Amino acid sequence: MNDLFQQYKSYLLFEQNLTDNSIDAYLRDVRRFLTYLKTVGVDSPTRVKPAHVQRLIQLLSEMGLSASSVARNLSSIRGFYRFLLAENYMEADPTETIDRPKLARRLPSVLSYEEVRKLIEMPDVKHYLGLRDRAMLETIYACGLRVSELLNLTLNDIYWKEEFVRIFGKGRKERLVPVARTALNWIQRYIDRSRPTLDRYNRSQGVLFLNVRGGALSRMGFWKILKQYVERAGIRKEIHPHTFRHSFATHLLERGADLRAVQEMLGHADISTTQIYTHIDRTFLMQEYQTFHPRSDVNMKQNQNKLRS
Repeated sequence: MNDLFQQYKSYLLFEQNLTDNSIDAYLRDVRRFLTYLKTVGVDSPTRVKPAHVQRLIQLLSEMGLSASSVARNLSSIRGFYRFLLAENYMEADPTETIDRPKLARRLPSVLSYEEVRKLIEMPDVKHYLGLRDRAMLETIYACGLRVSELLNLTLNDIYWKEEFVRIFGKGRKERLVPVARTALNWIQRYIDRSRPTLDRYNRSQGVLFLNVRGGALSRMGFWKILKQYVERAGIRKEIHPHTFRHSFATHLLERGADLRAVQEMLGHADISTTQIYTHIDRTFLMQEYQTFHPRSDVNMKQNQNKLRS
């Protein structure tokens, strides 16, 4: 049993393009499954029946695990058996007939554009940290980024002339996302006026957004920054870093953007680093972005003209 687990571990580590967190989660779930098998007298995963898997799923639910956590456990076990089938240790998949737990669909919190604008304009840009915060908020909303994607951005990931940023998402999948000129302008101001102060000890290793010690900001650090601006803005909704991503997608779709283009920008499409933008032209993405994103150059100019008239 341990030998098969070690083989699967090597497979995940060296043959699958997964993040460390994903590998740890899969191995933890499979290890729990193998421990459970020993308690019910099954000495090898190759002798497992669907009933064994079904009983474990039932037990996890009875223990109080959320439906999403139970579903993840089942996915991990399925992945393990796909590996065993591929390596000819099994002739049938005991997880094939097991239904995935039904997940409750919760609508994500979404900010109105006015709430987004209010939040983005909260930082005091006369202070070097406020200027950094403004650049971060502009960027996460302009590109619909996960907070980890924002904090992992490097100086080399900004394509100034093309007005795109390079993002490495889940599984280190690469994608290019349009970025509003407004956001680029704030990033440039931050790089020119704030970042040299933050990187005075040369510890940044090229990371774009830095903490006060000159290293990369943590997720908790960004959450604390966001929380203070939410409180100052008087917004009562349940806001978290992912709210900007939900709002980005919602605002584009509400204004009529093509669903496929939004999926591409969010990184939901299954695209490898060598296949990037083979089925959706980059020009099309930029057209959709400029037409429908509230802070794109086109829409910012329209808003300014409305205010003047």
